[in-house]
Amino acid sequence: MRAPVRRPTVTDPARLVVVTPSWLGDIVMALPSIVALRRHFASSHLALALPRVMTSIARALSGSDIPNAVVPLDGGRAGVADDAARLADGGYDTAILFPNSFRSAWVVHKAAIAERWGYRADFRGWLLTRGIKRPKRGGHQADYYRALVSALGVSTGVADKDEAERIALVATDAHRARAASLLALEKVGADEPIVAIAPGAGHGHAKQWPPERFARLARRTSTELGRVVVLVGSTADRPAGRAIESALAEANAMAGSDAAGRVVNLVNLIGRTDLSALIGVLSGCDVCVSNDTGAMHLASALGRPVVALFGPSDERATAPLGPHELMMHPVHCRPCLLRDCPIDHRCMTGISTDDVFAALARGLTGSPQAVSQ
Repeated sequence: MRAPVRRPTVTDPARLVVVTPSWLGDIVMALPSIVALRRHFASSHLALALPRVMTSIARALSGSDIPNAVVPLDGGRAGVADDAARLADGGYDTAILFPNSFRSAWVVHKAAIAERWGYRADFRGWLLTRGIKRPKRGGHQADYYRALVSALGVSTGVADKDEAERIALVATDAHRARAASLLALEKVGADEPIVAIAPGAGHGHAKQWPPERFARLARRTSTELGRVVVLVGSTADRPAGRAIESALAEANAMAGSDAAGRVVNLVNLIGRTDLSALIGVLSGCDVCVSNDTGAMHLASALGRPVVALFGPSDERATAPLGPHELMMHPVHCRPCLLRDCPIDHRCMTGISTDDVFAALARGLTGSPQAVSQ
């Protein structure tokens, strides 16, 4: 492995805290830059400050020294004083801010951290001791984070991008035990092969593939490929999970006696997993099929093959960094980035069940394509 190039533009801090993005997918996309910081500041005590519900991801980072400590943050206006106090207790001399928010800069300022580095954004430049001009948007979000640490004199490994993007998350025994206990309640054995499906999506319904198609995919995956299908997602995704279960029940009723012997082995864990359990479930799946969600990024970072369904969102900005196959339907109006489709949702309805099933099967054989349309 090629040694990183050191550019002595900043003094190595004794105690460094990295404030991560708030959303799961963004945290995963920031991992290559976080690892670059760890390598560059090898002698520094490095802590990660991230939302309390996301702290499990820090324990899954490959390498026992990433990080040295974890600082849970509560977020919100009411939590400013408490978050600042936790950071102050760590005695950090330098903070690097991945979020663009005013709040993140205000919290580290209130914590009396002497050096505060980040992008000049959200009218917070006066709170930073080293404000970096934001690059023009247009590339991948991971490159946006790389640009920040690169501007601080940290080699990000872009010259060897394939290596830089193989930043792995590794499920711990605790993660796997949490998943096993949940699956055992649903009579799923530890050795049974599973396919994970993440049918929800944050920030509007436009990013969601139709539930009836997920239902058809689940049926074929179970009956033709012999996998247990496990639905995952947050509590906000429960309507999508219920719609899939309803579509399966309706299909069984319409099939009548023809459905005999074709039992669909489906487990709905939507809203029942914290991040620790989700890491455990995804680390054990054969393939993950997902809309553009945090689960998609997490499964990919865990090294699992991902079939990623992209409609209104831009795959050039948020495609998974790990093994994946993109499923898209080319229409003139995508990527629109809208929360709800004002017309007929053609970017998602144009993705056929047959195509997704074929991509899933390729993932099982370890031969995903780069892009499928």
